[in-house]
Amino acid sequence: MTYFADLSSRQVASLPDDGRVPVLLLPLGAIEPHGPHAPLGTDPLISRGMCERAASRLAADEDVHVLVLPEVPYGVTRFAAGFAGGVHIGEETLHSLLVDIGSALIGQRFKRILLVNNHFEPAHLVTLRRAVETLNFAYEGRVALLDLVRRRHAQRLTDEFRSGECHAGRYETSLVLADRPELVDQPLMRTLPHVPVSLAAAPEDGGFAEMGMTEAYCGSPAEATASEGEETFSTLTDLLVEAIRELARE
Repeated sequence: MTYFADLSSRQVASLPDDGRVPVLLLPLGAIEPHGPHAPLGTDPLISRGMCERAASRLAADEDVHVLVLPEVPYGVTRFAAGFAGGVHIGEETLHSLLVDIGSALIGQRFKRILLVNNHFEPAHLVTLRRAVETLNFAYEGRVALLDLVRRRHAQRLTDEFRSGECHAGRYETSLVLADRPELVDQPLMRTLPHVPVSLAAAPEDGGFAEMGMTEAYCGSPAEATASEGEETFSTLTDLLVEAIRELARE
């Protein structure tokens, strides 16, 4: 696989002319509490894992050249207020950062950029979609967001994900167990009760505590397994590869 930042300036300059369509993947997420058992960096960890797996799968592809950009780990995370470890940045800050990154790359003939996000707070998602629109209309990019909450994508993921009970629950914890198991407090994880709170119904001005997520998680983390995480990563990678190929055709 190829990490964009590992290349030299001369290597990067030659990429648009190597006969393959370059598609740059930008992993996104938020640094925020994920229960008492999972790491603050769960969201960007999942995004990075997807990007690495997709780049590896397409490494020998004759038509597309996938490069993984350094991740942007900070996002809009007001829901995490009151819990230790949350690092919130505002919508305009995130929008400006993504537009600046995207416009710098578009100006170097890297127009196809795919945002890969695993933080699903509504205000964060709205900001990502707006950044894509700005880059495509103001800078003539070919930028896209793999929007996992869209029905056509969500229906291919797990029951817990579709229910909305997926913040640090079985869905996300399984993915971390598949990628970085040493970051999960597994003895504690197995003691955590099911918390039936759906983020899909979260009020825009709410927060984890107000929604009843007193330990900053919902769903069933005690049921998480590395094997489920590997299976989910495979599905997520399928979705990402499909999005890469679609973007390369534009």
